[in-house]
Amino acid sequence: MLPLPNFVRKDRLASRHSALPTRWRQRVHELLGSINDSENPGNPMAEKQIEGDVLLSVRDLHVQFLTGAGLIHAVRGVSYDVWAGEIVALVGESGCGKSVSSLALMGLLHGGDATRISGAASLKGMDYFGLSEEQMRRLRGREIAMVFQEPMTALNPVLTIGIQIMEPMLAHLGYSREKAWNRAVELLTLVGVPDPERRLGLYPHQFSGGMRQRVMIAIALACNPSVIIADEPTTALDVTIQAQILDLLQDLVDELKIGLVLITHNLGLVARYADRVNVMYAGRIVEAGTTSQVLRHPRHQYTAGLLKAVPQLDMPRQELLETIPGQPPSLRALPEGCAFRPRCSAASDKCLEIPALTRSTQDHSDACFHPFKDNGVYPAAGTPEPIKPAISKEALLTVSGLTKHFYLGRGATVRAVENVSFSVPTGGTLGLVGESGCGKTTLARLLLRLEQATAGTFELDGDDLLFKRGQRLKDMRRKIQVVYQDPFTSLNPRHKVADALVEPLLVHKLRKNRREARERVEEALSLVGLPSEMGDRYPHQMSGGQRQRVGIARALVMEPDFIICDEPVSALDVSIQAQIMNLLVELQKKLGLTYLFIAHDLAVVRHISDIVAVMYLGRVVESGRRQELFAEPRHPYTQALLAAVPSFRGLKGEGLSRGPLQGEIPSPLNPPSGCVFHTRCPLATDECRTAVPESRSLTETHKVACVRA
Repeated sequence: MLPLPNFVRKDRLASRHSALPTRWRQRVHELLGSINDSENPGNPMAEKQIEGDVLLSVRDLHVQFLTGAGLIHAVRGVSYDVWAGEIVALVGESGCGKSVSSLALMGLLHGGDATRISGAASLKGMDYFGLSEEQMRRLRGREIAMVFQEPMTALNPVLTIGIQIMEPMLAHLGYSREKAWNRAVELLTLVGVPDPERRLGLYPHQFSGGMRQRVMIAIALACNPSVIIADEPTTALDVTIQAQILDLLQDLVDELKIGLVLITHNLGLVARYADRVNVMYAGRIVEAGTTSQVLRHPRHQYTAGLLKAVPQLDMPRQELLETIPGQPPSLRALPEGCAFRPRCSAASDKCLEIPALTRSTQDHSDACFHPFKDNGVYPAAGTPEPIKPAISKEALLTVSGLTKHFYLGRGATVRAVENVSFSVPTGGTLGLVGESGCGKTTLARLLLRLEQATAGTFELDGDDLLFKRGQRLKDMRRKIQVVYQDPFTSLNPRHKVADALVEPLLVHKLRKNRREARERVEEALSLVGLPSEMGDRYPHQMSGGQRQRVGIARALVMEPDFIICDEPVSALDVSIQAQIMNLLVELQKKLGLTYLFIAHDLAVVRHISDIVAVMYLGRVVESGRRQELFAEPRHPYTQALLAAVPSFRGLKGEGLSRGPLQGEIPSPLNPPSGCVFHTRCPLATDECRTAVPESRSLTETHKVACVRA
């Protein structure tokens, strides 16, 4: 077997795998021990770039699409450089041209004469756009590679992981199948996938989301490219897995001196990992500079608006987030002059001209006639928010000992939810957080009676819901509604919005006829800030934020008492996310609604929740009021979740941060004995491996299930 690449430092790789099982740690140490410079002189991954080289240079890139509805100018004059050993971030709202510009660089935009690409791109000194399609194909994967946003759609579902990792090495490097297989084992080891020999024979659907993303990174690294473009590589991942993936990419950039283009709308990740930032709006770069300059001293009004809209854990909580009004413009009909003018509070007649990207300092450029001058973008850190009494002493929803087991046959049992208890006060919000697979959505399905509980009880306003049948169950479902993560998949694409919202009113006989139902629908649309004419549109004719507002209106038309919000803002841009969160807060105050808010973004949960419950592998490990849980987390898992959240206060290279939580959540099919978190816990003792900790009260409202808390 080929040894691991020479650039892999033993201490760094050993640290990354310290949380793996003993058998696998021994295997890692065997591989580490085989590293020898003389044994692997021809390994292309051992080649390093020289720090300070310009690897990728893009100049005046334009991308246009000719459609039946007109010409779409998706990218307009984009220019930037990527140097060896640095991470360059492209940020902006969906539709601003981030992904299209990168697909154009990869030569992956097709459409014949309907797609027009102009400009220049230099890859390690080569005229990249001047190459033929065959020459470009030889470079893709070899010199420039891409990590796609959704690995489940990028990976071939009918081919094993091993074949897909080996393919670029067979095509570009001329490796034998045996040599490519051995390298594939090394690559999976490098990106932190345990038991790589066995995993190479598995299919994509047999991997978790985090592991599939690691496989995508392994494929991108297979031929030691000079430049990697990572398109939203962590969007669908939990905060702990996000930290692992980005730390891995950072290590590879540092060691290999590759150039990384990070496409994201998560400004916290930009703060922690990027060296330089390019902010895009409506196809143009409107601000560019070092991470410190752009995030701490933004000059473009759009950049400042994005920063203000982000909820942050290390800032005092505000009742409502600041938002950017309106929606991004259509690329088919851009506004005259500055594209941001219709949404900008500082706009003037001068903005009817198109501002050029000009330098304000050596490392900072912006395209704005009225630069943002107030450096106080972030409110000054104040005293912690005082603990306030609960919104209501009476609980609207009470859950006690709720359990759900899925029996798979042959004695196999998935313990999805295990002995969960909590209550939600009338008019309040319970935030439910935890990694994917911890049981959050299963718990929501139990409350909606879409799954039947194995044990336990839950009551809504004193009414036992567990055993309702027939008409009583139908009446109960009117009182409990849900807002889904992706409204595009939950709305019927063949129904107009008004028809989709009228239907439940008629099914539950809440209105006598369609005319009265339509009037109620228009009221609900007005409540969520949409004009009545939106009811005549189909879902695909609306923006993501508008569709999410329709999803909320769909819940409101039933006049519910309790709404389950299942990741309602995780797929939205920063500015749209702030609008939806403010809307939920305002509706709660106006209508007295009670929410169960499921999310993996702790800053979002902190902003909207009154009470927070943290789940791990089907169990609630800690719960309490928002103020006390975030100010003084006691369970090691809660502490790890909070430590993994990026902060604007500590930019890249500033200060020390705790390492990310290692490993992935165990399978609920075979949970660990004792405390289910002990396999990943840095404080675990022998007692943790044998005894299941009982939930105990630290205060009247703060509970934790940990013997070390």
